[in-house]
Amino acid sequence: MRAGRVLGAFLFIGVLGACTGAPAPVASGGATGSAGPVSVDNCGTTVSVGAPPERLVTLNQGATEVALALGLQSRMAGTAYLDDAVPEKWKAAYDSVPVLSKKYPTKENLLAARPDFLYASYSSAYTDKVAGTREELRGQGIPSYVSPFGCSDKSLVPPTTWQAAWGELNDVAKVFGVTDRAAAIRQQQEQQLAQLTATAAGKGLKVLWYDSDTKTPFVGAGHGGPQLVLDAVGATNVFGDLPGGWQTVSWEKVVAADPDAIVLADADWDSAQSRIDYLENDPVLSRLAAVRRKAFVVLPFSESTPGVLLADGAAKVSAGLSRLRPGS
Repeated sequence: MRAGRVLGAFLFIGVLGACTGAPAPVASGGATGSAGPVSVDNCGTTVSVGAPPERLVTLNQGATEVALALGLQSRMAGTAYLDDAVPEKWKAAYDSVPVLSKKYPTKENLLAARPDFLYASYSSAYTDKVAGTREELRGQGIPSYVSPFGCSDKSLVPPTTWQAAWGELNDVAKVFGVTDRAAAIRQQQEQQLAQLTATAAGKGLKVLWYDSDTKTPFVGAGHGGPQLVLDAVGATNVFGDLPGGWQTVSWEKVVAADPDAIVLADADWDSAQSRIDYLENDPVLSRLAAVRRKAFVVLPFSESTPGVLLADGAAKVSAGLSRLRPGS
């Protein structure tokens, strides 16, 4: 399901792994915290379990990667819906989990996996066409969790911060009795981000975060994952004054901003290469400074949204922008 990678771009960044200090996968195993009843508040709902679940099903890539980061693969009964490739550090763990569907499974296929807990990144998973509502699932004895960033009631969505991303990680770890693993991941990422901030590879650079679409570009705005990453590396988001995490803008505004570099998310449903081709072949956009210099930084879509991989995305962007520094 992996979209094509950008091989010719001057700033193409591969997986950095250990050279960026990215968190290593956590070993699998049993619960390392309390095995008693626990509850967490989630999007206005109290999620309670009497004991750590043993048949988790994850319904979006972000949820799947949190589970894998916490070493829960031996307690996963299924997974579904990738946006891009699972990172190499979790590939073996992911391959050990049954894939229920390329996208969302049918309700019948989902229930056939006999889940005792459901975890999704988006509220779209909890509809009649997929898993059913969370209330219906609770009536069937199946507790559920949705990423706080995916709450259906937008008034309950927290501000996009690193702390909120770690809060989701800790919630899931609490439910599964592995809070020490969440604490270790957070500590690793805090150290990683401190190093990126000190390096400030993006200082003095204007950056366009180009997520998708060619007719009217969908870009990173001032209050989402892209802004967290650009702040961490010291770069200026050319659309950082816009509200929300993502916005649709005009190409005229992009031309007026004339960014020094362009970060592109790569997903199965919209490859970065297709958008680079569009930029390079458009008579106006091809004259942008970043396009003329092929100053592209490409990273998986899963590393552009608040979650356990966002710090890895920051490391890739830092490495890419460092190639623009004098003397590099």
